Amino acid sequence: MTRPARPRLEPTTSDEWDDETVALLDAVGHLNIFTTLAHHPKLLKRWMVFGGHVLGKNTLSARDRELLILRAGWRCGCAYEFGQHTVIGRQVGLTDDEIARAATEGYDGWGDREAALLSATDELIADHVVSDTTWQRLQADLGSQQMLDLIFTVGQYTMVCMALNSLGVELDAGVPGFPDGHAPDDGVPA
Repeated sequence: MTRPARPRLEPTTSDEWDDETVALLDAVGHLNIFTTLAHHPKLLKRWMVFGGHVLGKNTLSARDRELLILRAGWRCGCAYEFGQHTVIGRQVGLTDDEIARAATEGYDGWGDREAALLSATDELIADHVVSDTTWQRLQADLGSQQMLDLIFTVGQYTMVCMALNSLGVELDAGVPGFPDGHAPDDGVPA
């Protein structure tokens, strides 16, 4: 399916924000995702609480979290989310090669743990369940809270990708989309 060529909702501007929205946006940044969601300040405020857990209080390592998010962004055809988390992924130690490999089919070049994380992401997006085989592979390394955070991280970013794709949110200045040659083959602009 082809994504909108331009935003369906333009990002809001400062003259549209009340004091609470100004404070919220000042705290999280004036990225296109947040200024677009500011069309519905109450939704933005409540979503930020959950998003804050997934991004900042997650029991998974930052590296594992970013692999899940990159894979979800790629699987969902969301250049915006993939690009934002390319930047964050680099900050937590992912290499450009690893980021590019997160945007490919299969699990070549990954260790067992990383391959299982990517497999779980693929399964959650395609089938809405982690298979018994993948669950057992992950449970050898992850505790109950980490398993829950894995599921909710993929779910959170799948939902975010649906919103970003549907709204046509454009990349922020200086943020890459998909790596060259790694855009999903479904008409998604890179």
